[in-house]
This record gives sequence, C-alpha cells and structure tokens, in this order.
Amino acid sequence: MTTDHLPGASGAPTRGRPRDAARDRALMDATLAELQSRGYSGLTTAAVAKRAGVSTATLYRRWRSKEDLVVGAAQAWAEDLGPDVDHGGLREDLGALLHDKADALEGASGRLLRAVLGEAAHNRALADVLFEAFVLPLQNRVAALLDRAAARGEIAPVEDPLVVGEMVIGPMVSHTFLIPPTPGASPGTDMADRLLPYLLRALGAPAD
Repeated sequence: MTTDHLPGASGAPTRGRPRDAARDRALMDATLAELQSRGYSGLTTAAVAKRAGVSTATLYRRWRSKEDLVVGAAQAWAEDLGPDVDHGGLREDLGALLHDKADALEGASGRLLRAVLGEAAHNRALADVLFEAFVLPLQNRVAALLDRAAARGEIAPVEDPLVVGEMVIGPMVSHTFLIPPTPGASPGTDMADRLLPYLLRALGAPAD
C-alpha cells in the first residue's frame, strides 16, 4: 500500500498533535477488509473503527464521512504497476506491463477495485479517484512504451494510445473479476499471456 494519500503524508507542517501514520494505515486496512466482507452499502464507519481498534472520533478526525473514508482508501490502495522499465523491445515492455497489471488486480488494489466498482457508477467523487488511481497510471505507462517502440522503429506511431490502454484494461479486468477462476489458477497471469500476441498483432508488430 502506498502512503502518499494518507492524511498528513504530504509532509506539510500541521498544528497540534502529530498524525499517527500507523493508525492511519490500520484504518485503511480495516476499510479494505470491511469493503470486501460487506461491500460499500454495508460498510459503516463504526465497523471500520472497531476493526482498526480506534474510536469513531479518531476516524472522523481524519475522514469526515463514509464517502471520504472510501475515497481515501482508494487513494491509499492506488494501483502500483511498478516502474516503467525499458526492457529493450515492445514485446518485453508490453509483457511486463500485462503481468504487473495481473499482479495488481490479484492484490490489495484489485480487491478494493472489485468492492467499489458498483458504487462508482453513481458516485462521481469515487469514480474520479478510481480513474486517477487505477486508469491513469496504466494509460501513462502504455503511452510511454508505445513511444519507445515507435522510436525503435518496431511499430508506426500510435495515434490513440488511450485505445491501447483500454485494450489492456478491459480483458484483464473482465477475466479476473467476472470469470470464475479455476482453483489454484492465476486468471490475471493467464490472460496476460494470452492477450500479448493479440495486442502485438493489433499494433503491427510480430506476434512471435
């Protein structure tokens, strides 16, 4: 979990008693656990505070409402796709991205995303933070690796890299979230391997 979006994580000076980062992390852990077990509609701030071992007054000093709490959790558990490393070729760069996406979807950020996607359909504040925390990082990394591939002469410049990002997000999310997994299997990794040759062909690169 990143801590960039936890209260007080910016490093700006604050008045009064310093923030307890461990308590903030405990509240974010508890929020994720409650979202997984009860969903957004069933989550209560009292249950989160109890699970974290703090008072509701402590929670409300950090987040003013249930919506603020869940938005904070989405920011704290923002998808970590790892660094955009130049692996020397489009196949390698795209394969690494797909596997990083699979790991994220099967980890804590994916569990949070699964729990709040339905609420985001009619909650603009949550939808906005999910876009910033989960969609933009992938779009930016896709754009960077496509620029490198075009500079190497592997593919022609891509006019709309956002479409390529959607071609990654859609299959990875649907396969991980909507298709019942085989016991012991890793659906995200499976789709990453199967999707790679199709994306390469779509981009005009050799698939093998």
